[in-house]
Amino acid sequence: MADERAFYVLAYDLSDDRRRAKIARLMESLGERVQGSVFEAWLTPAELNRLAAKAKKVMNEREDSLRIYPLCAACRGKIRVEGEGKPLPPPDVVIV
Repeated sequence: MADERAFYVLAYDLSDDRRRAKIARLMESLGERVQGSVFEAWLTPAELNRLAAKAKKVMNEREDSLRIYPLCAACRGKIRVEGEGKPLPPPDVVIV
């Protein structure tokens, strides 16, 4: 299905405070922060493409990076968290 959500870990490293704040707001609008610059999100392909396009407009490609790691269901089941926190659960199914 084209609009099926997949699980991603998103991590960024930006050298400028203003750019970092913009990227953080973008990530917070789509995912959940699990560490300072690391987010988990369930995204459709369209949402992922929009996120990447918006991030590229903010980033300086010579100084900054955004890493996007897709995790399959088998890998999600192997996520290990030491200390506080749980992996972001799948979004609820809504039938309209």
